[in-house]
Amino acid sequence: MSLLLKNLLFTLLIPGTVGVYLPLIIARGRGLAGFPPLVTLGVVLYALGACAYAWTVWDFATSGKGTPFPLSGPRKLVVRGLYQYTRNPMYLGVILVIFGWAALFASGWLVVYALGVWLFNHLFVVFYEEPRLKQLFGEEYEAYRAEVSRWLPHLPRKPFA
Repeated sequence: MSLLLKNLLFTLLIPGTVGVYLPLIIARGRGLAGFPPLVTLGVVLYALGACAYAWTVWDFATSGKGTPFPLSGPRKLVVRGLYQYTRNPMYLGVILVIFGWAALFASGWLVVYALGVWLFNHLFVVFYEEPRLKQLFGEEYEAYRAEVSRWLPHLPRKPFA
């Protein structure tokens, strides 16, 4: 199966479910927020999150030669693009999309859901993904990890490429 098809399938199944289908189910029956700045914020957050996600999938495919799916992950450590600023921009992109939905629908339940998704991702990263990346990429990953924050984006102390 081609890399493009694998990435598209993964996107529709996992982030599509977590970031689109479930939020729409949670917001079912609600109209858009009646406060225009909240709608604008929602659109901006959604767009930023969707763009971040798309960019990171592109980098996984072109630089890492893999997909976000752990069983078909990148064969090379991806440290370019948004990965220069945070080690988990893909997860952050999906969470921004959910916060976008929360603002669009003025839904506290979607805020709670977004925080739950972040907590689940945090635990997955700490207990599975980081040990696995250390196992796969060794010192290269350790050097990257020492330079780039897990969640909060910041400028790297040294450039990665």
